Amino acid sequence: MILSVNKIDKSFAETTVLSEVSFHIEDYEKAAIVGINGAGKTTLLKIIVGELETDNGSVILAKDKSIGYLAQHQTVSGENTIYDELLSVKQGLIDLESQLRDVEIKMKTADENELSMLMETYSRLTHAFESGGGYAYKSELTGVLKGLGFEESEFSKSISTLSGGQKTRVALGKLLLQKPDLIILDEPTNHLDMSSITWLETYLLNYKGAVIVVSHDRYFLDKIAGKVIELDNTKACSFTGNYSEYAAKKEILRIAQYNAYINQQKEIKRQEEVIEKLKSFNREKSIKRAESREKMLNRIEALDKPSQIRSDMNLKLEPGIISGNDVLHVENIAKSFDGVTLFENLSFDIKRGEHVAIIGDNGTGKTTILKIINELLTPDKGLLKLGANVETGYYDQEHHVLHTEKTLFDEISDEYPTLNNTQIRNTLAAFLFTGDDVFKKIESLSGGERGRLSLAKLMLSGANFLILDEPTNHLDIISKEILESAINGYTGTILYVSHDRYFINKTASRILELENGTLTGYLGNYEYYLEKKARNAALPQPGSDNAASSDKTAFPRNFAACAKSGAKAPDFNTSAAADPSGRQAWQTRKEEQAAIRKKENALKKCEDTIEALETRNKEIDETMTLPDVCTDVAKLQELTKEKSQNEAELKILYEQWESLSE
Repeated sequence: MILSVNKIDKSFAETTVLSEVSFHIEDYEKAAIVGINGAGKTTLLKIIVGELETDNGSVILAKDKSIGYLAQHQTVSGENTIYDELLSVKQGLIDLESQLRDVEIKMKTADENELSMLMETYSRLTHAFESGGGYAYKSELTGVLKGLGFEESEFSKSISTLSGGQKTRVALGKLLLQKPDLIILDEPTNHLDMSSITWLETYLLNYKGAVIVVSHDRYFLDKIAGKVIELDNTKACSFTGNYSEYAAKKEILRIAQYNAYINQQKEIKRQEEVIEKLKSFNREKSIKRAESREKMLNRIEALDKPSQIRSDMNLKLEPGIISGNDVLHVENIAKSFDGVTLFENLSFDIKRGEHVAIIGDNGTGKTTILKIINELLTPDKGLLKLGANVETGYYDQEHHVLHTEKTLFDEISDEYPTLNNTQIRNTLAAFLFTGDDVFKKIESLSGGERGRLSLAKLMLSGANFLILDEPTNHLDIISKEILESAINGYTGTILYVSHDRYFINKTASRILELENGTLTGYLGNYEYYLEKKARNAALPQPGSDNAASSDKTAFPRNFAACAKSGAKAPDFNTSAAADPSGRQAWQTRKEEQAAIRKKENALKKCEDTIEALETRNKEIDETMTLPDVCTDVAKLQELTKEKSQNEAELKILYEQWESLSE
């Protein structure tokens, strides 16, 4: 065990943030801390690294172990270049290398006695240099910089000229190169593009140390986390598995806890009614029975009402009118800034009802495309045309659509003067702005609060073509899930830019990848995009030695895919080699037919097993909601374990079924 957190309490003024929070981190373990905004995640990290004092409790780090911490906001400064700033982490190796050169020079002129001592020193320094990675540190440094999205041309940039996001990436690079025994990261993906996030996932998975990460990036958490520590209502609870496994277990637990609470409330109410009835008889025996029941009722340990999913944020997006089928036509647009070409000759069309995501690395021009469509920028050349009855609504990641000098109430009332006070308050309440919150100045709001206000304005717009720039930025996971649900229920058309892969996977019906100034389209969600990219990368390139044989081997995964692509399905009833007598061909066909029958039988058996396991899982779900079961923790654990085993078996069976079906 590398870290032990024991019964941590922390309050600010009259507000309790953490109460008896306990958990531990094992050597090499990768753990995530999750919770809604304000749950105390960053506070907990600061306590662990010693930046905040606890009110009670203790944090114990294993002996001779080091911690590295990346905060959300960095103070990296100075006139160092990016390269030199990261190189400073390796100063110990640089000093060793300098000492080795000095010893080498002295060895050239040393006498026999001095040479023996110098050789011993040289051997010791060489061992230290090698064991510290001295021969690889420069390539390692370059690899980290490129992995975090810095081009070689940027290595010489001064730290003082960097943006806040770039400084965060520099700080992250320094931390990774320090290689502490425990890395603690607070929202490390906020300023990274998709390729950099993917690189970081791989780096952390292979990291020979422990990792604690706070992030709202669910895809990232799914990839790296083996344990999830949830902060909820000031308490901490640990779950094994990644984020998706945690979410499934949490839902089962939430339903069980809620049912237990409801059943106890019903029982308390029934007992109170019985007590009241007994007292109404006004007989000594009845009164004694009532008093006995009251004592028993007072001894019941009342269950707290479990926190519910934030259903009070009621986000419903609906178009005011239906647009024509052709929503947007973009033809050969180009844009440059200061002589640097972002893109040229970009063309695409968007049809009614499509949910299209534009993805790509930072700086490729994704937001620029949205601003051109929304007429905030003018293309250098090209044509854009909106279809009939198209009304756009724009969500800007920098929230320029908001007037910071206004209050929330005035922002809505000025934009929609036909709404009365009650309607405005109800709209703001749907986005968690209640009471005197509606009279706050927008300039005082956090990023997440500004995002919710922008979404409120978007909801009222009645637009049938939504243009969204990083809509999930600053939202906690629950708010993201609510937004996903609203977008999936929206009958209009959506074009958005996002680096939130989980969000894209849930909401996109088509993906446009902007890379090297070119758009490539993928029909499907993010998982399909990854699969298609991997498949394309595996195909032989035109002109290669294997290109000629690619038509024979690179079949689509199933016959439906063959039909879509126009490819001809492989003929399993045709022999690969003809025999003049026909006997060899007949024998081959017979063997092929026998193999097919065998696979058909295996497929039937696989389908029957899948059906049986799925039926059993439904029975388990129904059983877990029964009053006598949902309060029995041991029984719940037994059923949950059985269902998890079934799910694991089903996952294997689904793969077998897919293979056999093909």
